[in-house]
This record gives sequence, structure tokens and C-alpha cells, in this order.
Amino acid sequence: MIIKKITAAASALAMSMGMLSYAPTAGQQDAVSTAKAASSYNYAEALQKSMFFYEVQQSGKLPEWNQVAWRADSMVDEDGNETDAVPGGWFDAGDHFKFTLTNAYSASIMAWGYIQYKDAVDKAGLGETYRNNIQWGMDYVMACDKGSGEMVGTIGDFEGGSTDHNIWCSAEVYLRKHHLNSKDWKRPYDTIKNASVAGLSAACLAQGYIIFKDSQPDKAAQYLKHAKDLFEGADKIRANKDIGGMSGMYNTDSWLDDCMYAANWLYMATGDKSYLDKIEKDYIPNFPLENQSTSRKYTWGLCWDDTSQAAAYLYALNTGDKEWIEHVSHHLDYWIDGYGGKKVDYTPDGLAWLFNWGSARHATTTAWLAKLASDTIFKDDASLSKKYNDWAKSQMDYVFGDNGLKMSYVLGMGDNQPSAFHHRTASGIHDDHWNDLGQKSGGDEGWQTEYAHTLYGALVGGPDKSGSYKNSVAQYEYSEVAIDYNAGYTACLCAMVDDYGGDIDPAFPPAEMPKWAEWEVVAVINGTPAASYTEIKAWAMNHTAWPARVAKDVEYRYFFDVSEVLENGLSVDDIKVEGKSQQYESGQGHATVTGPHKYEGDPTGNTYYASIKFEDGRAIQPTGQSEHRDEVQFRISIPDAVDGKSTAGAWDTSNDWSYLGGLEKATDLKKADSLNEHMPMYVDGVIAWGEEPDGTKFVAKPCTKGSGSTVPSTSTTTTAPKPTSTTTTKVTTTTVSSTSGTTTATTTKNDPDKVTTTTNVGPNHGGEGNVKWGDANCDKEVDMSDIVLIMQSLANPNKYGTSGSDEHHITEQGTINGDVYENGTGITSADALSIQRYLLHLIDKLPESYKSQA
Repeated sequence: MIIKKITAAASALAMSMGMLSYAPTAGQQDAVSTAKAASSYNYAEALQKSMFFYEVQQSGKLPEWNQVAWRADSMVDEDGNETDAVPGGWFDAGDHFKFTLTNAYSASIMAWGYIQYKDAVDKAGLGETYRNNIQWGMDYVMACDKGSGEMVGTIGDFEGGSTDHNIWCSAEVYLRKHHLNSKDWKRPYDTIKNASVAGLSAACLAQGYIIFKDSQPDKAAQYLKHAKDLFEGADKIRANKDIGGMSGMYNTDSWLDDCMYAANWLYMATGDKSYLDKIEKDYIPNFPLENQSTSRKYTWGLCWDDTSQAAAYLYALNTGDKEWIEHVSHHLDYWIDGYGGKKVDYTPDGLAWLFNWGSARHATTTAWLAKLASDTIFKDDASLSKKYNDWAKSQMDYVFGDNGLKMSYVLGMGDNQPSAFHHRTASGIHDDHWNDLGQKSGGDEGWQTEYAHTLYGALVGGPDKSGSYKNSVAQYEYSEVAIDYNAGYTACLCAMVDDYGGDIDPAFPPAEMPKWAEWEVVAVINGTPAASYTEIKAWAMNHTAWPARVAKDVEYRYFFDVSEVLENGLSVDDIKVEGKSQQYESGQGHATVTGPHKYEGDPTGNTYYASIKFEDGRAIQPTGQSEHRDEVQFRISIPDAVDGKSTAGAWDTSNDWSYLGGLEKATDLKKADSLNEHMPMYVDGVIAWGEEPDGTKFVAKPCTKGSGSTVPSTSTTTTAPKPTSTTTTKVTTTTVSSTSGTTTATTTKNDPDKVTTTTNVGPNHGGEGNVKWGDANCDKEVDMSDIVLIMQSLANPNKYGTSGSDEHHITEQGTINGDVYENGTGITSADALSIQRYLLHLIDKLPESYKSQA
């Protein structure tokens, strides 16, 4: 099969809900054993998406080349200044810690893949992207060097019991949550003297010299200088008990393997034989042994906590020593069919299973060593080379779907993937409640179950020893993703591309359509309705995730009609707008309630509004159950009597625009019935939620990458014709002939920003009556809402597909109307892009193209 591009949300259709395990059947296991030897996976696309994952993990101010539209700068204060002791680097996993240990290990293993298979990566069109990503990690590691082996070890909220892990929000707003808790804008950090951290860092930077010495000689020279100093420091320290903030997360046990690993790379970078001499004199005599044995250790596997087998391989490669070449063979045989009476466990469906934490990580990283060995030190031994090469491919193909569950353990690859994975920023959670992510139901409270984003390219932990998988965010050993998990997998992909080729996706990454409203207002009547006033309790809410962000200028409006007031002899001056109780009595989050203000969009002059404008809306932040919303209570009233005459009947809410937005039936601010789209919200002066009385409304558009690290624009405003008049300015008719048939499109413009298209029978819908091309939601108009529905139906077919649960799901007629790119191929994201091009007047007709009849 060919790996298909789909969103992670779609995989939920094939997954069970809750904590249900997935277990392969005997028949499924047999199917796996008969898999074809030839490659059926697009390894180049997989490598492309792995680069995307590392760009998701970037901390600090993002570089120009970052391609993740839903990421923005993070770990910056309110003035946009980076505050981490060392900016940049990669977040470790689905959290916001930065560990020099895992940054160095990951950059090193990735760099190794490029050093060995540079030509293949470059040929695939990924060379520059790959180099950019490894250099991002290397630059961070170099900046953490304090001299003589001392390094910044951990940056993050590790004080007081790992506070970072107690917070679930996106990276872009994490520091705001930290500020609420700690009253400062700088995360804690430590410096440590740890030979493992310094040794891996030395190796990483020595590789950086090898890669960049020709293209960036000055930068390469810096790498090499730091590599030498770090190695010298590590060799003097010869201990790794100083772990600082890594405690309980990354406990380093052995330093010798990391120093031997680094010495090999420094020899390869410099040709200085003294590094090999040190290995022979100091490290080989102390190389770890098997338990109760004099044999050198060949068990376990390459990982951040054990580089002994990588060091052994490099020494064998650098010296050609047959004893060490045989050692590498012993290690790989232990993983494949056993050696010395020891063998790695296997799941029933074929994964070499070392350990319950990150089982797929261990298998693919060892596959990297096996692939490397088969192409180098065993290339002249046809039998061993084939054995190790075939085994490596089997393990890589397992994680792409050659397993009993027919499930890809790489997100964004394949038809069936885990629907629950442990990653804060990708989730888009705004209220710190993450337990129901990826599940079928959010329970009685309606907690968020849908992820905001597809975490393309991330390798999840993997199955347990039975081959089963628990689809739960809380089951970290299954659902965790991490930079070290992807490192060996990525390096092995370089080798797979070298062997099998593959094509990158030129349209990747696809534009994401926001899956929910990012800014919202909910409102209920406060208390009992009265004859002379309306009192409202409302929340302004920030649920942003494309990307997560805050805004200083935030306002919403309550619109009301004054015609009854005027008819009863009162004036607008008799109307009083006042604020009542608020969530924030002062400072950020406090709102000023003013009015009545005349609404210029109503030519009758009878519509006014109350303005609820926050002094600083940045207090409304998607970081917790109380922070994501800001409650304000306000009242709009007239006197009970004027000059002794009752005003009864002068106050009538039945024709008030905002009241008609659902206040009559709204019961609870926490329930969906309180959402009020007739109370529009404005962010930075632009409508971001709801609709005004004249039809001016917010319509979401796809989130695309802007230039540099600026926040992408995700909104547009559509202004409908004024309710009092409609002017037809132009009618055009275009007839298009093709081999498929004839299409006639009529476009009527009632307003420069409104487009309505009526089209006769299309080429593949003969006899089905009139088709309105582009009108996916069948509202007789073509606008951004059609794009939204198409993207929603593709991202979440269970909810928005033709048989979806949402009342506004796409219909069969909608799929016909929306099939406007290569008409006849069905609904795809390309159709949404065609409609967007049409609305921007980049094309003048729909459909844009037709399916080839050849």
C-alpha cells in the first residue's frame, strides 16, 4: 500500500474508545508474516514528515524556515523577548522541558544518518531541511557549553515536583501560565558536570563539523572547538551522578560509553589518532560486561542512556578490528535470532520488543544500527548483510502498518493510527483538561476529545509485549512522543531512502482549517428577566490553537433595538449601560463597559450596542479552566418611571439582535446553548467571532505559514448586503466546453465581497439537476464557510462527513457541489483550495478542472 496523507482525527474511526486495548488476531499475524519483501512505503515522505515533527518541537523564536503554520514563538515575555537561559533547542517530548542530554543525543543520531546517506537525502530534496533541523539542535547544545565539561542541563519548571508536567497548554502560552504561578518570566535552569551529557554533546558537535566544514567553515570551526573542550571535560569528570533537573526523568547510569562514542567521532572529524589511543587505553579495558560474565556487553540497545553498541560499531568501522566487528554481529544477532543464549523478546506479530517504554523507538533505533552495519562493515558478507538489512526493513515496516493491528505508529502516515497521543501543543487544549483526548466522548461535561493538529511524523511509544496498544493519552509508555524516539527512526529512514527511494510531497504541509471557533462569547440572562432592563452574565473565551495566542485588544458587543424606547417617548439618553460584577476587578482582564453606542450598520438608526472592552485582554489565555475565559456581568436599563409616568412596555428584548442569539434558551455558561454568535467579538479591532446585525460576520480561513515567525492570519470578514437594500452590479455567464461536457456558470454580485455561483449539470452528474459549484454547505452561496466544511469533513468524517453526527455535516449534494478540482475525483483538500482561489479571483470559474477521461 502507499502511505496516504490523512489527519490524525480520521484514525479515530478505526480505534476503540477509552482504555480499550488493540490486540492482533492469529489471522492478522499470519498476514504480517507473508508481507511482500519489496517496499510498499514511501520512506521519503516519512522522512519529510519527521522533519516536520522536529520543527513542531522548536522552542523560542522560530526560524524563517520553520514550516509549521500552527506554531509561533514561545518562551517569550510580553514584550516578545526570549527569556530562557539558553534560547532555542527542542522541547523534549509532549511537554516543554529542554534537556541538553536528549537534544545532543537526538541531533547526533540524526546527523549520523545524514553523514552516511547524504547523497540519498539530498537527492530526495530534503538536504537543506535536514541540515537546518540538525543545526537547530547543535546550536542549542553548543550554547549550553559553559566550559570544561560543565553544561546547562535542564531548562524548565522542574522545581517543586516537575511543575511543567502539571500544566497542559500549548508552548506559545506556557510562559504565561508559568508567570501566573511564579510571578516571573524566566524558567528555572541548572548547570551540571556530567560526563554523559558532555560526551554526547562533544559527539554531536564533532558531527556538526563533519557536515558543515565545507559549506559553513566558520560555524564548523566553532563546533569543533566546543567538541574538543567538551570531550576533554567529560574525560576528566568521568562521572554522571550530577543530573540536576533531569532527576526522575533521565537518570544517566554510565559515562564510559558516551565518552567512547565521542572519541570515535572526534577521530573521524580530525584524523587525530590520539582519540583512538584513548579508546584503546582507557575505555576498552573498562567496557561494560554481561552480568556475571567476562564477555563484553552485547545486550540492550542504542538509546540516550546507552551508546555502548554505537561506540563499538564506530570503533569497528574506524579500525577494522575483527574482534569488534564480531561484537557488532553478536549484538545484532541478540536482537534478531539470539546469541549466547539471550534474545530480545518479540511481539506475536513481529516487533523486536525490548522494553515497555518506547518499544517502537528501541526497535527502529536498532534497525538503524543493523542497516548501517549491513551497508558498511558487513557489506562483503552477503549472508549477514542480507540478514541485517531484511530485519531492519521488517522493523521499520512494522511501525508503518505491517503488524497485526494494521496500524501505523507514525502519526500522519497510513490509514489507521492512534487517535490519542501525548502532546500538549498539538492538542490545542485550552482548559488544562486533557484526559479525554482521542476518545469517542468527552463525558457529561463535554470535555475536548479532538486534537487541534496532526502531529505529522511523530513516532509514538508503540505496543506492549502482546502486540496490543492502549489508546490513551495517560498511558505514556504507549502514546508518548519524543525527540529521542524519532532520532534513530529518522536516521534509518535516510538509509531506507537510499535503498528504496521515494518521493516527498510537494504540497506538504497542508493548510489546516481551524476545527473550532478560536474566540467565542457565551452569555445567559443574569437573574430573572425584568421589565425595565436586561442583565447579562457573559464569558469572553480564548480557545486559540492556530496558533495558541493572546491579544491585548479584545472587545465584544451586545446589540439591542431602541425603537420601543423611542416610541414610548423616551430618548437614547434615558438608556443606561453599566458594568456589574467582574472576574477581574482591576488590571489585565478588567473590562470597561460603555454605551449606548449607535450602530452605523443599521440605516433605520434604531440599533445600538453596549461595548465590553478589556483593558488588557491578554489575561484571557488558553491555559486553564479559569484563565481561558473572563466573566463580566453588565446591565442595560431604562428608568422604571420618568416624571412619575411608568415606562412599562418601553423595554422589549424580542427584537434585540443579541438577545435573539439564544439568550431566551441559554441555561448555563458551560453549555453549548449559551454560545451567542449575535454578540460579536473583536480582536485587534477585527471581528473574530459572531455576526453583526447587518450581516458582517467572522469566517475562518485555513491557517498558513506567514513570513518568519509572525503569527499566521486565520480570519477573514465577510460583509453581507445591508438588510434594507440590494444592488445587482453585474451578471456574467460563462460557458465552458470540454471533453467531459458543458458547464454554464452564472455569477451574481450583490456586494464586492459576496459571490454566488449557479451552475448547470456538471460533467459527471448528468441527470442530477442543477449543481451550484463550490456550494459545499448548500446555502446557495459560495464563500469561506464552504471551505471550512470541506476541510472539516476530511479532518473529522465521523462528525462532518456525509453520515456525520453534527447537524451541519456535509451532504451528498454538498460533496457534488464541492467537487471542483479535477471534478469527478471526489472531495479532497484540493477542492477547498480551488474555492479559495475562486474567491480571491485567481481563477474565474468553477470547477477549476476535470478528471482526465484518458
